[in-house]
Amino acid sequence: MREIVIGAAQMGPIQRYDSREVVVARMIVLLEEAIAAGCMLVIFPELCLTTFFPRWYMEDEREVATWFEAKMPNAATQPLFDRARTAGVAISFGYAEQTPEGQAFNTQLLTDPDLNIIGKYRKVHLPGHAEFDPDRAFQHLEKRYFQPGDLGFPVFRNMNAWMGMLICNDRRWPEAYRELGLQGAELIMLGYNTPTTNSQNSGETPETRVFHSDLCCQAGAYQNSAWVVAVAKAGDEDGHALFAGSIIVAPDGTIVEKATTDGDELLVHSCDMDETKFGKKTIFDFKRHRQIKHYSRITSQTGVIYPDGTKG
Repeated sequence: MREIVIGAAQMGPIQRYDSREVVVARMIVLLEEAIAAGCMLVIFPELCLTTFFPRWYMEDEREVATWFEAKMPNAATQPLFDRARTAGVAISFGYAEQTPEGQAFNTQLLTDPDLNIIGKYRKVHLPGHAEFDPDRAFQHLEKRYFQPGDLGFPVFRNMNAWMGMLICNDRRWPEAYRELGLQGAELIMLGYNTPTTNSQNSGETPETRVFHSDLCCQAGAYQNSAWVVAVAKAGDEDGHALFAGSIIVAPDGTIVEKATTDGDELLVHSCDMDETKFGKKTIFDFKRHRQIKHYSRITSQTGVIYPDGTKG
């Protein structure tokens, strides 16, 4: 058995004027709970140091820059790193990254139990739009503030397991999971900040939104025989609702833990990485069963092209 006791540290809302220090203090409270529960790895949500700022249309680059981290760890997050290092607990969390070259990414990091940053993932599938859209109920401007990730879908060896990361909208794209699965990923960590309301379809219910989120994560886990830990930032954030529903999904696609609140809440589960072996050696034995000669459209085509040549 290769058991990793994992803590999924769901966070409640972070308001626009909450300081990094206030947020990190909340993260440390969740970390302390995880330490007491025997967790070996604690996973926090997407953009967990700030409010979900892409909902705000900003033209002042100086204002935009205030939401980004130029260094990690930095003065605000160092106490989190220090406490986790003392306990020997690895962590993963999402933040807005500003590179020395001036690039901007929606990023998630992964540490080892000594709190060395051993992995980084930059969100590939950016949703939303780049300019103000008056037809939306609210804005979702990730394409304005971030560049698509430039690291691909890396997998890292950590704690005697192969680990990968995705962020929010990536969970809706099966190609993302399969990229990780083809590298043998046994654990996929995924943080999200997802509005409870569809800004372009007011008729879509919150229950449907959560169903779609669960569906994607369960399918990704099952079809790649990997643990998936999906962690939300949720609640009423600056007057905008984000749904909760953090889950831990087993390699057979079953949900083994699910959040019951929309606030700060820790899910704990002992995840045996050896449970991934059965699916990887049977129905999803990629070496035996994949037929890549038939998959060329997946990497050569973006939009829909119908058999008669017309484009969708």
